[in-house]
Amino acid sequence: MVLNVSESAKPVIGVTTYLEQAQTGVWDTQAAYLPRVYFDAVNNAGGIAVLLPPQPVDAEIAHAVLSRLDGVIIAGGKDVNPALYGQERLLTTDEPREDRDDWENALLAAAIEDEVPFLGICRGLQMLNVNRGGTLHQHLPDVVGSERYSLGGGVFADNEVFVDSGTQVGDLLGGGETLIGKSYHHQAIDAVGDGLTVTARSDDGTVQAVEVDGMPFGIAVQWHPEHTPEDLRLFAGLVEAARAHRAVTVA
Repeated sequence: MVLNVSESAKPVIGVTTYLEQAQTGVWDTQAAYLPRVYFDAVNNAGGIAVLLPPQPVDAEIAHAVLSRLDGVIIAGGKDVNPALYGQERLLTTDEPREDRDDWENALLAAAIEDEVPFLGICRGLQMLNVNRGGTLHQHLPDVVGSERYSLGGGVFADNEVFVDSGTQVGDLLGGGETLIGKSYHHQAIDAVGDGLTVTARSDDGTVQAVEVDGMPFGIAVQWHPEHTPEDLRLFAGLVEAARAHRAVTVA
């Protein structure tokens, strides 16, 4: 599915990235890193992707960054620091990546305040929930009794997602429908954050999508839609919302 959109109409979508030790040729250094499937999804849905690596941030910087973008994707990655939701880190939880936590936390707060459209993916959903005062299950297999959401070895698991009607996610993906989500996560939402509504779950009750109440487009999903390139509906929805946001802000 590739949408034909004139170049001048394409909104600019910022996508947060990893900051990892990377090796290429003779170089072995820290570098911004993001799998290509993310920006391919943005491009094929009619947007222009720009990368947003972790960097020093405060509220003023976050608002300044978003003022130059039409929409944002908070991408997947390492576990959110449990200290941000008042818990001690379990052995199964990743070492904290405080630079990325701070960066995405500030971007989410600014996006909600400025009503900049955003899509959270996997970690992005978890970061949104923590940003809104919610908590996470640090190791989901201890809750659901299986490794069904995280097979390991870079293999994405297929899990059914039940989407609620009368929601933004339902409008995009079909309210009352079931879809297959590509899962790769061992954590999930526990207590839901303030101002968030759960709009999709799996059959064991695991939260699969939330929306920000009253926001034109503030959606986060637990699965990885970038790994189903034949279905760009979430990305197309973000791009359309970003285009509408730009029309309002430049008017």
